[in-house]
Amino acid sequence: MNNVMFDRIKKEISDNDVVLYMKGNAVFPQCGFSAAVVQILTILQVPFKDVDVLQDSEIRQGIKDFASWPTIPQLYIKGEFIGGCDIVREMYETGELQAFLREKNVPFQDAA
Repeated sequence: MNNVMFDRIKKEISDNDVVLYMKGNAVFPQCGFSAAVVQILTILQVPFKDVDVLQDSEIRQGIKDFASWPTIPQLYIKGEFIGGCDIVREMYETGELQAFLREKNVPFQDAA
């Protein structure tokens, strides 16, 4: 991956508490996995930046290289890579995601 792309990704995840690299955007996800993560973040009312990897092939490959993770979506919280859809869904269902958000002082609405 080139340094420009690496720097762009580092800036996005350091400038925003929560960043979701996804197919489509938060309003119109373009895959079911991206839609599932958006739904979880929406339920929790977590403010997040969405980055549509379909709009830029360099970012689409760059984010995979950056995290050494082969799939999209990818969720970052406070600069830390959390994972893709299955991991986020499991963390949400067990309460681990909410605990992590609380620990990182990221505002969210806990339904419990």
